[in-house]
Formats: sequence, structure tokens, C-alpha cells
Amino acid sequence: MDILETIVAAKKKEIEPLKQKSSIERFERDRFFWQISNRSLVQSLNNPGSTGIIAEFKRKSPSKGWFKTKEMEVEPVVTAYNKSAAGISVLTDDEFFSGDLDDLIQTKVVTDIPVLRKDFIIDKWQIAESKAFGADVILLIAACLTPAQVKEFAMYASSIGLESILEVHNEEELGHYCDEVSMVGINNRNLKTFEVDINTSLELIGKVPAGKPAIAESGISSGEAIVTLRNAGFKGFLIGENFMNEEHPGKAFENFINNLNKNPSPSGR
Repeated sequence: MDILETIVAAKKKEIEPLKQKSSIERFERDRFFWQISNRSLVQSLNNPGSTGIIAEFKRKSPSKGWFKTKEMEVEPVVTAYNKSAAGISVLTDDEFFSGDLDDLIQTKVVTDIPVLRKDFIIDKWQIAESKAFGADVILLIAACLTPAQVKEFAMYASSIGLESILEVHNEEELGHYCDEVSMVGINNRNLKTFEVDINTSLELIGKVPAGKPAIAESGISSGEAIVTLRNAGFKGFLIGENFMNEEHPGKAFENFINNLNKNPSPSGR
């Protein structure tokens, strides 16, 4: 199996016992489920002057290993992100990324910008779980879903107040697009091999349906790359390793923003 298939197989085993403990209906009956205020990433990306950056918190990746120890607290990092980012992405997969749902809910509590749950969503149950733990946005990865699942999951997410990003890596996966998704993300990382090529975003942006914010994901490490991608039509830029690889991720983010502000560019479409 390739890396993505291995992760999805593990995810299926992980969630089955959890579904027996907490049903979707139980999540939906919880007062917290409905009292969490929803924050719109679409609106944040479209705001005049938005940096467009979705800054990510993750401790580990299957290809790069550990960035930070399991004990690292999420709050100091995400509060720094909160100052200038358009949104915050939180990796919640435990087995392969050493993430935690507690990181998600802590991020929601200490910030006031949209929070994306970054995980491998293969079941409607996980979407209810995402809302219950504070997510504003979910990621739907075309490579591990059918077009019918993307439509079903995006519709359910919308019905409970969540936005969704359809993540694609090639033109074939753009066939999963449906009107129900809120945004389209182009991942420069091939999830089957974890190889990264930023040209993937530049090659596919012209094929993304108009009217939905486009987000470039992975492999973005400079303000110059942001300028190039923004001029190509991207509204959002998901960046994680570039910050988490540094000793102080929050400070690395602040330095990145300062450098970006020295090289402003016209807004994308």
C-alpha cells in the first residue's frame, strides 16, 4: 500500500470503536455542539487586506518525522498565528501526525479566527465530531473519497454550520468538485508518495471552478511564493512545516508576515 492507503486503513480501524461510544445523534444533542460560534474561512480569505495564510499546527509528519515533541503546548503557537493569519489548521491525526482533538478545541478557545480540522475524513461521523470539538472548517480529500461522498459530506457539513475544503492534487481529482463544497485546495504534496512540487498549484489553478476561493497547500516557504501564487489567482496559502520546523514557530510566523508585508501584491481572483 502507498502512504495514503496505509493512513486510511488505520483511520477506519481507529474510528469504528469510537462510533460505538458516541453517535452522531449524541454529538448533535450536546449543547456545546450548537453553542460554538462558527467562523467563516471563506469570508476571512475574501476580506480586503487578508494575508490569506492558513497557518498550521502539527508536531510530526510521516515523511519528515518530528517537528516538535508531543508535550509542546498548542496555545503559544496558535495565539501568535491568530494575530495575522486568515485561519489556523490543526492536525488531529494521532497515529501518523501525533495530533490530538484537544489541540483543536484549545485552539478554538484561545483564538478568534477560523479553525480548520486537518485530518483524513472518511465517515460522516467524523464531521459531527469535528463540530463538537470546535472546528469551523473540515478537509475533504478527493484521493480518499468518491465524488458521491464529497457531495454527501459537504452537504452535511453545511447543514451543521461547517465550511468544507475539497483537496485535490491533479486534474482527475477535480472531478470530485460539487457546488456544495466551500473552497478548493490544491495540495502540492502527493499524498501517495509525499513528494512536493509547488508547480502543481500553478498548473491546476486555471481549472478550478470560478466563484470558490482557491487555496494552495504545502511547499510554500517564502513571501515570493505567496506573491506568485496570489497573482495566479489563489486566495489562501496553507503553511505548516515552514513554521513548525523552527525553534519558535510563532516567531517564525511573525517574521514571515513581516517579510511578506515588504512585498505586497495584487489580490487574486
